[in-house]
Amino acid sequence: MTELPLRADTTAGPQALEDRGPLAGRRLYLCTGNRPDLARFVAGCVRGGVDVVQLRDKTLEARPLLRRAAIVRAVCSDLGVPFILNDRPDLALEAGADGVHVGQEDAPPSLARRILGPFAIVGLSTHAQEELDRSETEPVDYVSAGPVVETPTKPGRPGTGVAYAALAVERATALRRPVFVTGGVEPSTVPGLVAAGVRHFVAVRWLTGADDPEAAARALRAAIDRALGSARVERQR
Repeated sequence: MTELPLRADTTAGPQALEDRGPLAGRRLYLCTGNRPDLARFVAGCVRGGVDVVQLRDKTLEARPLLRRAAIVRAVCSDLGVPFILNDRPDLALEAGADGVHVGQEDAPPSLARRILGPFAIVGLSTHAQEELDRSETEPVDYVSAGPVVETPTKPGRPGTGVAYAALAVERATALRRPVFVTGGVEPSTVPGLVAAGVRHFVAVRWLTGADDPEAAARALRAAIDRALGSARVERQR
């Protein structure tokens, strides 16, 4: 596992000061599938400002997935960011990942926690208020909310809209855990999401489809930092 410092981002307002744990202060979460240039791609994204990485691949069998996970784990360890494996807490344990992200139909977070132990990162997808309600009693370090808009990475799942993301953030603040918002995250959409209270972002297509992933990550991270800075100034007026 990567040695992860606990950080608080004092530029992003009261919620950031309440976030705690291994993801405190982390803002930009890359979710990527397998690809031929996996090591170079992940490294470029992290150099551009990504500070959490998830490998999500629904097609690979266990052993090939473990081989690809080893590549991502090595890059993340070298660059000091958490590596999360999607769906499979058993493979996350074998891969030496920092944690696992599970969906509503995957292994329950309680099982993931038993497999990976108290110090692993466990994340959970939520798409509706009843799922958010249940998540409050789950042993998770963060939840994701969305997709805000319908995306090709979640075919057939309608967008939740910004209102659900805002609700998830409001509810999670009391629990002192971050909400990473998914769906259509790119520089042009960040200001509206920040205005709704969002402070943590999951990027997929903006990065995976980029010709220059490092530049794309840098542009997205700059938009996030700029919007968070503007929100802080507005609160101080």
